[in-house]
Amino acid sequence: MKQYDTIIIGSGQAANPLAKKLAAAGRHTLLLEATHIGGTCINTGCTPTKTMIAAARMQYIASRASRFGIPVETGAIDLTAVVKRKNEIVASFRGSLEKSLEKTANLEVVREQGVFTGTKTVNGRYTAEHIFINTGARPVIPPIPGIHEVPYCTSAGMLDLQKVPEHLVVLGSGYIAMELGQMYRRFGSQVTIIERGSRILGREDEDVAAAVHQVLEEDGIRIITHASVERAAAAGNGHVRLTLQNGQRLEASHWLIATGRAPATEALQLEKTGITPDEQGFIPVNEYLETSVPGIYALGDVKKGPAFTHISYNDYIVVAENILNKKNISIKDRPVPYCMFTDPELGRIGITEQEAREKGLAIKIARLPLSKVARAIETGETRGLIKAVVDAQNGQVLGAAVLSVSGGEIMTVLQMAMMGNIGYKQLRNAIFAHPLFSESLNNLFMTLDDD
Repeated sequence: MKQYDTIIIGSGQAANPLAKKLAAAGRHTLLLEATHIGGTCINTGCTPTKTMIAAARMQYIASRASRFGIPVETGAIDLTAVVKRKNEIVASFRGSLEKSLEKTANLEVVREQGVFTGTKTVNGRYTAEHIFINTGARPVIPPIPGIHEVPYCTSAGMLDLQKVPEHLVVLGSGYIAMELGQMYRRFGSQVTIIERGSRILGREDEDVAAAVHQVLEEDGIRIITHASVERAAAAGNGHVRLTLQNGQRLEASHWLIATGRAPATEALQLEKTGITPDEQGFIPVNEYLETSVPGIYALGDVKKGPAFTHISYNDYIVVAENILNKKNISIKDRPVPYCMFTDPELGRIGITEQEAREKGLAIKIARLPLSKVARAIETGETRGLIKAVVDAQNGQVLGAAVLSVSGGEIMTVLQMAMMGNIGYKQLRNAIFAHPLFSESLNNLFMTLDDD
C-alpha cells in the first residue's frame, strides 16, 4: 500500500490546479486519470466547441459581408480543416497542461481509472488522508425504442465529423443543442430541433427563450416543441428515421442526442467508501464540498449543482483555501454566472424574473432590445435583448440576461455591480466609453427612470 497525503480521481478543471496547489504546499499528491488530462472542458467541451463555433461565426460574417458593401464569395465549408484546427488547439492546451503537471514536484500522475477498494483506499494500493473526486459527467442516452440499433452522436462525436451533415436532428433544447445546432446550420446543414416541452430553454424567462427561438428560426433552424421521439429505426444509406408521438416522421442523416448529462460515478465503486449517491448518481456534499465520509470531497459536475467549468474551478479554490489556509469558505449562495455560446450569446447571472415572482419578491424589470443600442446598429448586430431584475426597494440588481454579441462580457459588468452592491441608479448615471455595448446599460436602466 502506497501512502499519499492526497489522491485526486479525475483531472477536470478542479483537479489539475488543486493537484499543483497541494503538491506545491508539500503534500505528496497522486492524480489518477483514465483517459485525457484536462477533463471535458479541454477535450470535448469548452475548448473544441468554442473553436468550431468561431469558424461558424466566420462563415456567418462572410455570408453577410455584402450588406456592408464588401463582396465576398462564400463556398462550401471545409469541415476537415475546421476539425483539424480544433484538434490542434485541443492538443496544444492539453499538452501544455500535461507538461505543467509533469514538472510539479510532489505530484505523481498515473493513467488509471480510480476505483475505491476501501473507505480511503483506491485501486487496492493507494491510500490518502484526503481524496477528491473530479470525474465529471457523461451524456444521458434516453431509453427510446430502437436507439441502440441506429447511429447517433453525442456532443463529443459531433466535433469530429469530417463531412457536414445533410440533415441534423437534435433531440433536446439545452445549451449544447442550441450551440451545436446553430453551428452546423451555419456550416450548411438542415437542422431540426425536437423539444418535448412547450418551449426551448425551460430554465430561462419566457421572453429570453422566445428571443433565442427567434434568432434560431431566422438562421433557418426548424424547432418542434411539444414533441418526443417514440422510436428510431434505420432508414437506409446510414440515415435514421424518427417517429414522433404525433405520428410525424423525420429522416436524419445525423442524430444528436443532447438531453442532458449524468455524473460519471459508475466506475468508482462508491459503496466501498460508505458514500451513497443520490437517485441520479450525483455525490451528495455539504457546503464545503465534503461528502458523508470525512476527508473525501466531490468537485465539479460529479456533484449536484451547476455544471460549469468555472464552478468546478471555484470548487478548487474553496477546498484549497479551506484545507491549506484553514478558511471556512462555503459554496452556499455563491454567484453562478454562465453563458450559452450561440450567436448572439446569452450571458446570465443571478435570479430570473420567473424565479423572483415565484418567491414573491418586489421587483422591477428593465428591458432593452438590441435594436435600440447604438453599437448594435452600427455593427449590424441588432438581434437580442438586455434584461435586468432589480429589487424594487433598494435598487440592487438581482439578476440579468444579456442576449447580445459579447453578451457574456456585458453580463460580467452587471455581475461586478452585484458583487460591489452598485445599484441600478449608479449604473444608469455611470460614464461608459462610447460607443460600447456596455454603454447600453445607461439606457437599460433609464427604462426604470421614475424619479
